[in-house]
Amino acid sequence: AAPGSGAGRGRRAGPGHRHPGRSRPRPHGSRPPAPPAPPAPPAPPRIELPSSSADYLNNPRPPYPALSRRMGEQGKVVVRVFIEVNGTASRAEILKSSGYERLDQTALQTVLRWRYAPGKRAGVPTPMWVEAPIDFVLN
Repeated sequence: AAPGSGAGRGRRAGPGHRHPGRSRPRPHGSRPPAPPAPPAPPAPPRIELPSSSADYLNNPRPPYPALSRRMGEQGKVVVRVFIEVNGTASRAEILKSSGYERLDQTALQTVLRWRYAPGKRAGVPTPMWVEAPIDFVLN
């Protein structure tokens, strides 16, 4: 066809002809393949919290203050305790009060005397905080 004659416009290429840069038509509703997933990040180190299990470490139950017993005081104290790598408690603070100062102070003094299985990070003993709930219940 001569240039400018209009011949060849709008005609499709033959079946064997490909246009560079064009992809093959996809069936309706299909999606292109997903790119490969990025590699998974390394797993975080496993953390084991300290343990104060009384039966495991032979920790005694806190004594019930005599005056609290006579006055019928009972409640739950939650103490936050910092456990060193050797299993001793070096600091403690009341997170949740029982509502009775005597019970709170008894719980605080008790957890500071207990021995603990230290917490571990990736299998290595590491100092860390743990919460110790202490229940004072009259029988």
